[in-house]
Amino acid sequence: MFNRSCMANVGVKKELLKNRDRKQAEHLSYFFKTGKGQYGEGDVFLGIKVPVQRAVVKKFKDADLKEIQELINDPIHECRLTGLLILVNRYKTAEDKRKIFDFYLKNAKRVNNWDLVDLTAPNIIGDFLLDKKKERKVLYSLAKSKNIWERRIAILSTFTFLRNGDYKDTLKISEMLLRDEHDLIHKAVGWMLREVGKRDKAVEISFLEKYSKTMPRTMLRYAIEKFGPRERAFFMKK
Repeated sequence: MFNRSCMANVGVKKELLKNRDRKQAEHLSYFFKTGKGQYGEGDVFLGIKVPVQRAVVKKFKDADLKEIQELINDPIHECRLTGLLILVNRYKTAEDKRKIFDFYLKNAKRVNNWDLVDLTAPNIIGDFLLDKKKERKVLYSLAKSKNIWERRIAILSTFTFLRNGDYKDTLKISEMLLRDEHDLIHKAVGWMLREVGKRDKAVEISFLEKYSKTMPRTMLRYAIEKFGPRERAFFMKK
C-alpha cells in the first residue's frame, strides 16, 4: 500500500515514508473515521505528526504547482496535507496570489478531511478574500455545496475575516448552515461562533438569542463553551 503512494514527488515521498509509524497510522485511521460509511472512508495514513510534515514542507518549499497537484491527488492523507501546506507557504510569498486561490478552489474536493481544511482554508481562501468583499460570494456557493468539505471551507475561511473584526460573513454563513445534517459542520460553525464571542460577546449572544432553540445541540455546545455555567445552562435549556 505505501509503495504505491506518493509517486508524485519522489523527494517528499522518501521523507514521508522514512517517518511513517504504523501504530500511529492505526490511531489516526480511527481518529479520522476512515471506516465504511464514515466521513473519512478510504483515507489512508502513514502515521506522521504535523510538526514532522511541516519540516518536510520547509525542505520542499519550492515545489511547483504540478508537484503539489500530484500530492493533493494522492490517496495518502499525509501526502495531501503536505502538498497543501507547501501551497500555503507558496501563497504567502506569491506575487500572483489569485493563481493559488484559483488552484485551491479547483481542488476543493481534494481538501477532504477536517484537518486539511482547517490548516489551509483560512490561510489561502480567507486571506485572499479579506480585502475583496465583492468576491466573497464564492463562499456562499461553497456553503450550498453537497460536498461537506466545501461547506467546511466556506465557514472556516471566514476565520480570517473575524480575526480582523469582520463578523458579517461568519454570521451569514453560520445561518445558512444551521440545518446542516453533518456533525463536522455543526462543530465548525459552533467553533466560529465561539471565536466571534471571544472578540465581541454581544454579537454572539445576539445570534444565539435568535437561533439557539433551533440550532443543533453540538453546534450550540461548541458556541457557548467559554460561557460561564449560568449562561451555558440558560442557552442549553432554551
